[in-house]
Amino acid sequence: MKMVMAVVQDSDAARLIEELNDNKFGVTKLASTGGFLKNGNTTLMIGVEEERIEALINIIKKVCQPRKQIITPFPGGTVDPYVPNPIEVTVGGAAVFVLNIERFEKI
Repeated sequence: MKMVMAVVQDSDAARLIEELNDNKFGVTKLASTGGFLKNGNTTLMIGVEEERIEALINIIKKVCQPRKQIITPFPGGTVDPYVPNPIEVTVGGAAVFVLNIERFEKI
């Protein structure tokens, strides 16, 4: 058995959870926050048999596509007269961790 932890954007989470449930993957959802853009993220914990890992990762790839977004960074502080220019950043995608599970019990 493996534990897959996938960190995805909040905007992708609901659709990904629905797709995973439709494909008989059990999911536990944890709220988390990203560091760079300080946007909400969702961390999903998914217990899965080793032979289903590739199917799971393919679903994550299909739903959580990276995309470009224009953002305006916040100035240095409330009295900072500098207004930065908008920049293009890549958002979306997923960080996926596959962990070995020594023991699993559902109680």
